[in-house]
Amino acid sequence: MCLDVAVLFTGGKDSSFALYWMMIQGFRVRCLVSIIPDYEDSMLYHRPMEDILRLQAESIGLPLVTIRVSRPEEELEALRKALVVARDDYGIEGVASGALLSDYQRMRYSMIAEELGLKSYTPLWRIDQKKYMYELIDAGIKFMIISISSYGLPHSLLGKVIDDHETISLIIKLAERYGFNPAFEGGEAETLVIDAPFFSKKICINGIREIKGPYNSVYRITDYGYC
Repeated sequence: MCLDVAVLFTGGKDSSFALYWMMIQGFRVRCLVSIIPDYEDSMLYHRPMEDILRLQAESIGLPLVTIRVSRPEEELEALRKALVVARDDYGIEGVASGALLSDYQRMRYSMIAEELGLKSYTPLWRIDQKKYMYELIDAGIKFMIISISSYGLPHSLLGKVIDDHETISLIIKLAERYGFNPAFEGGEAETLVIDAPFFSKKICINGIREIKGPYNSVYRITDYGYC
């Protein structure tokens, strides 16, 4: 029997694909849950732009539960508080995340879920990374690369909408050559989903490339909204 669930949502490709997977498997997704760190380099969470998260949630048609966290030692408690809200306000019985390879993430998500009597789902866990990147495109999930932190990923990909097999093939070839994770699970890049089959409106993003070093760059978003 499929359950009412929440999805831990960052606005990036992995949480979006986890949401897609839960939907097509018949789970009733009741809300999105986002933890927003006020600092860099969280071990558990990406640092999304809250305004864009809200645009994405509105386009998806789901309520968004957000909790801000100011210090790393507060991360688990923030997740607990957010899931309590999701459980009590939206009646969820489980929670899904887009964890791919990180035992650190998966175990902590599962631990908090278990404490609250919720089932934990990680539909992308240990998925074939190369095959997965193609599956994203085949599923109609379109995303931008908004930061690069890896040797071998060219700055020309920054701000580019990734929506075709050709670009995925290039990323995979570069990953094989330079040794980074082709799905960026090691933090090599961060992504932002702008369109998907479950979006009612596409999001348009404008910005500028800021090159901070040979292997470090960000796409500084200057304007965004529905297309």
